[in-house]
Amino acid sequence: MATFGTLSDRLTATFRNLRTKGKLSPADVDGTVREIRRALLDADVALEVVKDFTGKVRERALSDEVNQALNPAQQVVQIVNEELVAILGGQQRRLEFAKTPPTVIMLAGLQGAGKTTLAGKLAKHLKKEGHTPLLVAADLQRPNAVTQLQVVGEQAGVSVWAPEPGNGVGDPVKVAKNGLAEAKRKQFDTVIVDTAGRLGVDTELMKQAADIRTAVDPDEVLFVIDAMIGQDAVATARAFQEGVDFTGVVLSKLDGDARGGAALSVASITGRPIMFASTGEGLDDFEAFHPDRMASRILDLGDILTLIEQAQQAFDEEEARKTAEKFATDSFTLEDFLEQMQQIKKMGSLKGMLGMLPGARGMREQLDNFDERELTRTEAIIRSMTPQERRTPKLLNGSRRLRIAKGSGMTVTDVNQLVQRFEQASKMMKTVAKGGVPQIPGMGPMAGGAGPGKRANPRKATKKKGSRSGNPAKRRAENAAREQGLRSPAQPTAGSGFGLGGAAGGGGAASGQPSPEELDALQKFLGR
Repeated sequence: MATFGTLSDRLTATFRNLRTKGKLSPADVDGTVREIRRALLDADVALEVVKDFTGKVRERALSDEVNQALNPAQQVVQIVNEELVAILGGQQRRLEFAKTPPTVIMLAGLQGAGKTTLAGKLAKHLKKEGHTPLLVAADLQRPNAVTQLQVVGEQAGVSVWAPEPGNGVGDPVKVAKNGLAEAKRKQFDTVIVDTAGRLGVDTELMKQAADIRTAVDPDEVLFVIDAMIGQDAVATARAFQEGVDFTGVVLSKLDGDARGGAALSVASITGRPIMFASTGEGLDDFEAFHPDRMASRILDLGDILTLIEQAQQAFDEEEARKTAEKFATDSFTLEDFLEQMQQIKKMGSLKGMLGMLPGARGMREQLDNFDERELTRTEAIIRSMTPQERRTPKLLNGSRRLRIAKGSGMTVTDVNQLVQRFEQASKMMKTVAKGGVPQIPGMGPMAGGAGPGKRANPRKATKKKGSRSGNPAKRRAENAAREQGLRSPAQPTAGSGFGLGGAAGGGGAASGQPSPEELDALQKFLGR
């Protein structure tokens, strides 16, 4: 995530310096803790949180659990990871639904924190889980807030209760109370109340939020906070905790390029868990917050579990099986390729998905330069083809490629490169589907493999590992024994390199002399 980019880079560089040390001295630990403290302060983490965090890391790093560790540097990384998880809330907490519907969820937060958009994201998230949410427009202060919620609700495919036009007209407490009654009457199982944004020092608006809470008695009050707010996050969170009180925190704008200290401060200061995170502008850029996964992302350890969950939501298992069969039978076409691209786009930002891989910070420059519009351009080229051309790319002669380039707004070179990449990918996937080892373009056969569709030649392998004896007769004898799959007279018995020795007594290889079978093979080889 972009918000934690600088912090992640600083921490990764700090741990990199520890890998060359076989044992950590108190001076090494103090230096590491000092760098961690600087990194956290630069990320706008609250000072009291930084002091508590670094104190625990130092205490654990100097304890026996590190001194007795096989790799002290890895152990320190593990300690920092565990402490990060702790200040982010420890364990994930899910929404608690009412035993008798509807469940009421109230949103509160500062002006501009993104509550209205987040209301639509949360509603769509709940709808995917099988709930029937109703959005209640109780933000009657901000201009066009009611209209924005109606638009967001339409995009999310959920109903909106908006009896008042807003823009300073109407009673928000009455709207919230009537919205709850409407949900009971029409059997919605969840109500999301969008309230007006306010400042922590605004006594009147804070009282209004408290009155709404009293009127609807919500099951969850979610405090929406901008992840880019910085040091002021602590004062704001405390003001809302005293004035409204909340049961959970939602982080918005985690895709921003600010330093993200709010995320590492709020949960620790207020004792309330972070429950959700908004990671983009789209309604699907919303996910449940997992402290352990977020800590792994910050330390550049990856977030494979979230990546798998996104893939499971976007890809159909039956379609994946059919695609694998097409690879194996060489019937994979550009139409199938187009369907796969569309499923990948459903998973969200490709750059974000690549950032979840372990060690992604090492590819930061490549990720920053990656243009996600490339998928759209590729899709435009394929859609400019006729169905017959997609199924049989060999039909694409020069005039057809020129027509496709003009139809997609691209160049003939772009079309040629797409067809070439498609053919290479098809060959590689066919080889993998048949259990072979693919040959990556520009790299040659992969180590340990003999190229696609080929078997290793045992004679070539024998020549590489042949005898180095200076005696021609002895060299021929040893090579002949190897070619026959027998043990060389000069080789020790199997296992002797581990101190196990060979069979006691007897002749043959165990006694260091050639067996009758070896002599017979040698005579045949020499033509005697």
